[in-house]
Amino acid sequence: MPSSREKVWLKLLHENAPEIRDRVVQWRKQHAVTRIDKPSRIQRARRLGYKAKQGIIVIRMRVGTGGMRRKRPRGGRRPKHLGVTRIKADVSMKQVAENRVLEKYPNMKLLGSYFVYKDGMHYWFEVILADPSHPSIAKDKELRKRVLPSVA
Repeated sequence: MPSSREKVWLKLLHENAPEIRDRVVQWRKQHAVTRIDKPSRIQRARRLGYKAKQGIIVIRMRVGTGGMRRKRPRGGRRPKHLGVTRIKADVSMKQVAENRVLEKYPNMKLLGSYFVYKDGMHYWFEVILADPSHPSIAKDKELRKRVLPSVA
């Protein structure tokens, strides 16, 4: 059940409000992997394990949209059975974003990620990462269980 803050965010998102569109104009100019100070959807981030403490970072990841296309076969066959256009990837855009962030930050552990915005060219996700070697994470019981399963 979404909270009141979450409902406000979702309402702005569905209405394509100018506040969000102005933010996205800046996001497009940034790098695909951008570290941010605090999450855009704080309630969603907290549900995934975000806490405002050292050792936890939030990354905004931009992933390009678009379907997959195969090379068109030369042999004769019915156009419906060419198998060129309706090809789907096995992984979701969210998983692609998570994997790309984990490649960029190999020493961090994934706590979770959530959708932020989508336009005609890109999806944006925010990915929450925790540093398992940071002392404040090692002291926190909740995070220690999730990030260091061998210790718990």
